[in-house]
Amino acid sequence: MPRPRLCRKIGFRPGVAYFKPRGVPLVDLEIVNLSVEELEAVRLKNVKGLDQTECAKRMHTSQSTFQRILSSAYKKIAEALVFGKAIEIVKDNK
Repeated sequence: MPRPRLCRKIGFRPGVAYFKPRGVPLVDLEIVNLSVEELEAVRLKNVKGLDQTECAKRMHTSQSTFQRILSSAYKKIAEALVFGKAIEIVKDNK
């Protein structure tokens, strides 16, 4: 049985739920799900400009877990940009 998932601190709630390529109806697009915690990791690292140790502290997680969350977010964002997919921001990534 896996360890129970710890509650991570999120200091930001997005005002939108989707990002998509311009001029293409959402129904015609594949969707990549980006969790709120992945978005928070990108925000702390890239928008706030914090180092990974500080980001991990703010999210109440280990640095290695923060790195995994950030890597997952980067991969999903890159996939959406390269292949013209929509990004849906979801509360949890099930």
